[in-house]
Formats: sequence, C-alpha cells, structure tokens
Amino acid sequence: QVQLVESGGGLVQAGGSLRLSCAASGLTFANYAMAWFRQAPGKEREFVAAISWIRITTYNPDSVKGRFTISRDNAKNTVYLQMNTLRPEDTAVYYCAADRTWLGSKYAYWGQGTQVTVSS
Repeated sequence: QVQLVESGGGLVQAGGSLRLSCAASGLTFANYAMAWFRQAPGKEREFVAAISWIRITTYNPDSVKGRFTISRDNAKNTVYLQMNTLRPEDTAVYYCAADRTWLGSKYAYWGQGTQVTVSS
C-alpha cells in the first residue's frame, strides 16, 4: 500500500521560511517523479514544483518565482519543498504526489496534505 505523508506545515509570518517534507512508503521511490501541489480556499489545486527520478526539476513560475526549491533524498524516500520569502498568498494546503510518468497529466498517488498559513 502506497503512502505519502506530508509534514512541516504551520503558521509563519510573511517573509519567513518553511520546509515541507513528504515521506513515501510502499513504492520504489527512486523510480517515481515527485511533485508538490497546493490548494488555497476557494481555488483550484495548482502545480507548484516537480522533480524527476534523476533530479530534473521544474516549477510553476507564476507561484514560485525562484522562492521555492524542490529536492529529494532517495535514501530516505523523502521529497522536500523549501519555501522562502513566503507571502500571504502562499497560504494553502500543500500536497505531495507521485507518479511513474514525468510531468504527466495525472499523478497516481497523493498525500493528505499539510496546511501552510502565512500571516501578513
């Protein structure tokens, strides 16, 4: 059974930083592309960043703009999202996702999400 468990969310002031983690189990982690999405209240879920099994990365330029960094540790079956210079508009539930396809239209596995709240 595949499980993705996010952690690291919380309340932070604007301009601050957070690092999200997503621990994966039940899959061969090194063979999967991993991604972060987010969903703000009343808005659709949006793509934030993704990293391939060989650590190619891509970001949503509209939402990230060089402030976020995705990385992975295959030895720990974990993907990270370092978020710097946070803004109130970054407030959302952040989800990690996994799939065998790089930048496919759908991800096979999803975590339950972790709340990030940025106060002004």
